Amino acid sequence: MQYMPVTESMFLIGETRDQPMHVGGLQLFIPRDGQTAADLADEISQRFHEATDIAPMFRKRPATPAQVAGYAAWTQDEEIDFDYHIRHIILPRPGEVKDLLRYVSQNHGALLDRRRPMWEAHIIEGLQDGRVALYTKIHHSVVDGVSALRLLQRALSTDPEDRSGTAPWSMDLVRRKRRQSAKENDKSLLGTLTGAAGSIVDVAGQVVGLGPAAAKIATAGVMDKDYVAPLQMAPTTMLNQSIGSARRFAAQDWPIERLQAAARAQKMTVNDLIVAMCAGALRSYLDEHDDLPDESLIAAMPVSLHSEDDADGNAVTVISVRMATDLASPAERVAAIKASTASAKKVVRGLKPLQALALGAALGWPLAFASVPGFVQYTPRGFNLLISNVPGPSEPLYWNGAKLDGCYPVSIPMEGLAMNITVTTVAGKAGFGIIGARAQLPSLQRILTHLENALAEVEALPPA
Repeated sequence: MQYMPVTESMFLIGETRDQPMHVGGLQLFIPRDGQTAADLADEISQRFHEATDIAPMFRKRPATPAQVAGYAAWTQDEEIDFDYHIRHIILPRPGEVKDLLRYVSQNHGALLDRRRPMWEAHIIEGLQDGRVALYTKIHHSVVDGVSALRLLQRALSTDPEDRSGTAPWSMDLVRRKRRQSAKENDKSLLGTLTGAAGSIVDVAGQVVGLGPAAAKIATAGVMDKDYVAPLQMAPTTMLNQSIGSARRFAAQDWPIERLQAAARAQKMTVNDLIVAMCAGALRSYLDEHDDLPDESLIAAMPVSLHSEDDADGNAVTVISVRMATDLASPAERVAAIKASTASAKKVVRGLKPLQALALGAALGWPLAFASVPGFVQYTPRGFNLLISNVPGPSEPLYWNGAKLDGCYPVSIPMEGLAMNITVTTVAGKAGFGIIGARAQLPSLQRILTHLENALAEVEALPPA
């Protein structure tokens, strides 16, 4: 059996029937010339079933009994039941996008089976516009958002004539990655050993430095009014209540060029602009439901610690950002968001990786107890929702000549965090995926209209 680090087991421990802990993705493909949607769906299904040389990540599951060993160790399944893991469905007529989103909403609330490797792939045809959808879900104990996007990217090609497309779990993709890494990192054995020894020394130094790092973080919270330090309290809203298992998913994309132009005009990053869009949208959404607090919402934002060639899995910390939803002026809101994100980045930039992980743990510790009865109602929280931005490749991507036309993340609502907003920037588009607790957040799809309005507000501002 393989040891399971706490960064993975925490997603199993925190899982309940009302709080599934898997991440997902929805991709849309345009069939290549001369190919029908049914042909493309059949081709995807065939290639997926033929990919029987499966990467270890897609073979592992929690050891049994799950209540004991399953929180500490992984085991590997030698045989994979593709008829279970791969689903091929046709949407009911008329096959509108809302029918597709309804299907994802209904399936994202269902737990993954811990007695099997924890992933599913849903091949979906029947869209009236002729596109084919692929909805995948995989447990967060197995991958984080960055790794999930990497897996998608490896299965795709920038060459529309490439016909080597296969399943994301194929060992061929792993071997291809290893060959590429070997070419890019042609180091001598001595250099490799020296680097490993240096890493050990560096980790020891990071552990020793945890105390000073904690002092630095605490000092930043006192000295910098724009910095949201751990244990600062967020207001209570409809976003922060007990949730059921039913989900609602909404998705839309915007051209990256449009977001970049708006960000440049305000001298902010695209990531800051995404926060500003979410802030304006949530201000409008909460106001519609008479639930806009006097204090600003606070967003927790995962920050990837992955390097270009490290292993897939979980490597992420968290920062907190003041969203300035208490400010009616879009200009003042943008200025406040820029100041808050700059302060958070300044603190993280001065930390070693282990120290950054400790900061993330300090910010996110309430999530570990979210499933405890009464915890949400009686415990103050440090943030109102999670907002993630996962950057991907900018060039057009294809699977066996079928063009990727949309990529939308499907993340995790949690007890006390009824909404999650995740964005992927792939092939010239920023795909927003908004997942929420169905009963607790009515008319969730209205967020899409509010996001467009918030972007238009920023675009209308005078250049900074």
